[in-house]
Amino acid sequence: MKIVVLDGYAENPGDLSWDKIAELGDFRVYDRTAPEDVISKADGAEALFVNKVVITREIMQALPKLRFIGILATGYNIIDTAAAKELGITVCNIPGYSTPSVVQATIALLLEITNSVGHHNSAVHEGRWTASKDFCFWECPLTELSGKTFGIVGLGSIGLAVAEVASALGMKVIYNSRTRKKDVESDKLSYRSLEELLAESDVVSLHCPLTADNKGLINEKTIALMKDGAILLNTARGPLVDEPALAAALKSGKLAAAGLDVVSEEPIKASNPLLTAPNCIITPHISWATKEARSRLMDIATENLRMFIAGTPINVVNR
Repeated sequence: MKIVVLDGYAENPGDLSWDKIAELGDFRVYDRTAPEDVISKADGAEALFVNKVVITREIMQALPKLRFIGILATGYNIIDTAAAKELGITVCNIPGYSTPSVVQATIALLLEITNSVGHHNSAVHEGRWTASKDFCFWECPLTELSGKTFGIVGLGSIGLAVAEVASALGMKVIYNSRTRKKDVESDKLSYRSLEELLAESDVVSLHCPLTADNKGLINEKTIALMKDGAILLNTARGPLVDEPALAAALKSGKLAAAGLDVVSEEPIKASNPLLTAPNCIITPHISWATKEARSRLMDIATENLRMFIAGTPINVVNR
């Protein structure tokens, strides 16, 4: 079996090993692949692994030996899954691998907003504490989270784990999800309509998948429903947010701050209005990228292909 990885660098920049996948066939990995080079690099492949490379019907039709596509991620919107099913190609994703890391990154963004650790660390090293007339100083508002309301949009495994941490910080946690999950509701986690959640929350954190229905979920109208001075967190998908609307809300002071690990176009464009918006912390889509999470991803990707070869595929998204 010829196995090709088209964009392996993000998953493995050199600190992991492809050996387990390589044992399953004739293996080749490319760090990156431009759209115009996909067919030539994947020529003859029976199994293809991709992270962000888009695989269209036309590409699949040009690769007649292709029978398996393994996505090195959870989201699979880069694949025409309907076409893959028609063409007899199994598509598998990697569920659950990054949950602890994304939870950690979500809370890290929130704590940076509320405690300004990076800013004050810089101030100390620049000598401003040494020159201070007092034993302490702060240059940004410091906010206590205990007693405030944390609203979660999307209660999958990540949203549920974030809820546990927010509750441990003493916050009241509410959620909205496409499907209400009464089995996990308690005095520490309660359901709200989206409108109610936006109106009640001091912090709104997005943990839902991107669909045709929720693109631009956070927009001028929904921001207007939010509390003045609320905080928005997004470690899910960039297009969930109307970025000009968010930038305007940060500039006007309607929202106090935003913490984002994802944007609508990645890498971020120099023209993105969030780059000049005040109180907007942006990390370069790294919430999933701890070595521990990537190691789990590699293991699951290997098992996906192994089970496909055995005739009992798992984590199939286009049955």
